[in-house]
Amino acid sequence: MTLLALGINHKTAPVAVREKVAFAPDLLPAQLRDANSAPGMQEIAILSTCNRTELYCNVEGMDISQVLEWLHKTHGVPLSQLADCHYALSDEDAVKHLMRVASGLDSLILGEPQILGQMKSAFAVAQEAGTIGPELGRLFRQTFTVAKQVRTDTAIGENPVSVAYAAVNLAQRIFSDLSKTRALLIGAGETIDLVAKHLVDAGVSNITVANRTLARAEALADQFGAKAILLSDIPDELYKADMVIASTASPLPILGKGAVERALRKRKHSPMFMVDIAVPRDIEAEVAELNDVYLYTVDDLKDIIDENVRQREFAAQDAEEIIEVGSSDFMRQLRTLDAVTTLKAFRQHAEGVRDIELEKAMKRLQKGDDAQKVITTLASMLTNKLIHQPTVQMREASAEGRKEVMEWVQELYQLNDEDVKAQP
Repeated sequence: MTLLALGINHKTAPVAVREKVAFAPDLLPAQLRDANSAPGMQEIAILSTCNRTELYCNVEGMDISQVLEWLHKTHGVPLSQLADCHYALSDEDAVKHLMRVASGLDSLILGEPQILGQMKSAFAVAQEAGTIGPELGRLFRQTFTVAKQVRTDTAIGENPVSVAYAAVNLAQRIFSDLSKTRALLIGAGETIDLVAKHLVDAGVSNITVANRTLARAEALADQFGAKAILLSDIPDELYKADMVIASTASPLPILGKGAVERALRKRKHSPMFMVDIAVPRDIEAEVAELNDVYLYTVDDLKDIIDENVRQREFAAQDAEEIIEVGSSDFMRQLRTLDAVTTLKAFRQHAEGVRDIELEKAMKRLQKGDDAQKVITTLASMLTNKLIHQPTVQMREASAEGRKEVMEWVQELYQLNDEDVKAQP
């Protein structure tokens, strides 16, 4: 068994590549089952966010190239491109990586809290799809425990920083008075929820929320006194917006260049500020070519994010120590579980020898043999049969110069130097 974490993130690939390997939520269960049907794939979960796509696997006799091949077939991304921008970690390194991701230590914004919820969702989807077994199940549960401890015991999450916060922070730099601006938010998920909270905190009161389902848009809009519309209503509302912030799970852009051009004409070319947080993009890249539009993607938020990272670096050092302990504990548990099969076989062997010799002894007693002699013979036979094979193996190991075997025997049976030297 090998634990494997393979992924592509904001550190290894630009958004143009990341969007190609992003998994659509509605297709993910079927894709998980498809991956899990591959020979050697024991368990799998997939985390797909705007900044990363990662596959967490338990494999047997399967290598990284085969996982990349599946990713290539699923998304049609050239293998050469995947080879250039992927990273792969195994066993304890994979465990540490998973814990670092869940704790926000590998995020674009150090310590951002949304990733833990996204990882819990990825775990739940994989469970529902039937691709999570005992090993990944234990790993995810330990990961969530460690991430919670990081949040509780360090200051990693004290400052309100996230991609949503960075987007609003950028808007504050561009508009002299946010209270006079009108905002259109596209999507109604956790990120847009955070954007809305930060906008309201910054003084924005005129907010419109557009979503594929009106009920979801209304549920979010009601929290902030905003207006709810459908995505199909965007062309009628777009020209009213001074800022547009988009974050949906749509596989195709929501806003095209033509729609924005028409809105600009209605605005008499009054500038529009746009932030596209989604991967794949919600706003066509060509929109950035328009003179009166200032379009930013998640990659453009890096400078703002860097300022906030410095505030969390000290807390991150404490978090790394917690993760080091957590990953070591998990690997120790894993190694203990690996020994269970051998320990069971060892016990069954000993019990088998015992049962055979005990049966012989009982028959001798039934015949009327002397009880003391029967017990003495039983003890002698048990001793001889239990130590015979280990004795043979130790002699062979000694003849071959494998001193470590003898050292293991001394440790297993707690034989000290005096015990060994005392033997004739």
